[in-house]
Amino acid sequence: MTPARLLRAVGLAGLLVGLMVHPGEAQTKFNSGQNVQPVFEGWERNADGSFDLVFGYLNRNFQERPHVPLGPNNQFSPGPVDRGQPSYFYNRRQNYVLRVRVPADFGDQDLVWSVTHNGRTDTATGSLLPVWEIDEAVIMANRGMGASGTYVDNHGPNIGLDGAQNQTVSVNGSLTLTVVAADDGIPGPNPESATRRGDRRGRPGPDQQNMVNPRAAVATGLAVTWLQHRGPGQASFAPMMPPLENGRATTTVNFSEPGTYVLRAIADDTVLTSMVDVTVIVEPAS
Repeated sequence: MTPARLLRAVGLAGLLVGLMVHPGEAQTKFNSGQNVQPVFEGWERNADGSFDLVFGYLNRNFQERPHVPLGPNNQFSPGPVDRGQPSYFYNRRQNYVLRVRVPADFGDQDLVWSVTHNGRTDTATGSLLPVWEIDEAVIMANRGMGASGTYVDNHGPNIGLDGAQNQTVSVNGSLTLTVVAADDGIPGPNPESATRRGDRRGRPGPDQQNMVNPRAAVATGLAVTWLQHRGPGQASFAPMMPPLENGRATTTVNFSEPGTYVLRAIADDTVLTSMVDVTVIVEPAS
């Protein structure tokens, strides 16, 4: 990717978020009562000729984390309503949350994600317009490296579940989850930066721009974060960012109410990320 194209892609992404701020809202923080705005991040090429349309979102609430069930209030169109999108929305801007695979002959079609919350419907339209093509360089720039910062030999981390991808637990019980994660060591630990920015013990606060925060990996080179992707209640992780010991990271999770949850573990080397999901059926109290 040329520097001009990279800057254009990053600039467009920033412009989109800027345009979504309504007059009078820019200087006001709302804890609740605001909308959730889907965001189209761009599209990626796949080796088999298909494409991935990449989406994120902006939850304008600083405290409210709404659950918007899949259906009329949280859907893709045309085609299947469920494209793997979240139903649990963390605060503020969350990047690169969802990749929707489309075929090589997708052409000039559009794919629209719409979310209705607090009486307002917002949409994001994904397409294969050339200006929206992204790659790892764009992702790294949007994660804070800037247009010139690259690690040409870096490969994204690997992560997998140590256990079944489908689990069952009662609402008054707790579930232990373990992932196995590894990385190529690039870019590697940066203790000096960790001292400036805080180590993995610094848990993201309510104003955190993105729940996947590379500061946790700065001191170690690789970090794992557990997030809730779907679910009718709240999943509480202890800890949310478990330490990696011999390539394994273990957390315990409790649930506020019965239902079906999707939990996501993300491996972050401060530059690139990989993820794995686990589905949990939470039954009523035994």
